[in-house]
Amino acid sequence: MRIAISSDHGGNQLRREIMQLLDELQISYEDFGPQSADSVDYPDYAKPVSEGVANGEFDKGILICGTGIGMSISANKVKGIRCALVHDVFSAKATRCHNDSNILAMGERVIGPGLAREIVQTWLTTEFEGGRHVRRIEKITELEQ
Repeated sequence: MRIAISSDHGGNQLRREIMQLLDELQISYEDFGPQSADSVDYPDYAKPVSEGVANGEFDKGILICGTGIGMSISANKVKGIRCALVHDVFSAKATRCHNDSNILAMGERVIGPGLAREIVQTWLTTEFEGGRHVRRIEKITELEQ
């Protein structure tokens, strides 16, 4: 599995915590920054992650900002992306099982690092159920055209 990860300035600390988790889990990732705490525009950091996941360069992506909202909105503008904004473990599991989400968005100002680590682990290890959900994913894809 190969993960693309990025944040804006509001998600910098949590991004570093999640990269540490990925290292512990021995999951390959590419960090798209930012590398400083200076204020940046979240769409600029959501774009390379979203495009990389959409074109198959990465299996999944993780985006973090202050609330996760701006990152998730930006990511979902890219064709082929199903980005889920998640702040609890149940939703992390449900969005993989039912929505086959390919990008996870979280907010550093909303959740702490312990919960974020649990969410990421759940999201990365939960498989898409397929079945009746495939029809729904196909309908989502039709909306992109």
